[in-house]
Amino acid sequence: MSGTPVMALYLGDVVRLRRAHPCGSDTWLVDRLGADIGLRCQGCGRHALIERAALERRLVAFVSRGDPAISAAVAPKRS
Repeated sequence: MSGTPVMALYLGDVVRLRRAHPCGSDTWLVDRLGADIGLRCQGCGRHALIERAALERRLVAFVSRGDPAISAAVAPKRS
């Protein structure tokens, strides 16, 4: 386990990745959070799961940020 902090991702974030999807779009919507991140291509609508570490390496920029309140509402309660 590395000592680097986890990047803050929220449901509804739109991110730009390093390489374009085969449809030509390079923007993705974050629709699932966890160890694997669910992404939906903004060009063709295709859904993909990617490991959080791989996403952090491939991420170039945030196009728009989602709402932290929505992400907190669906997150499991920690005890």
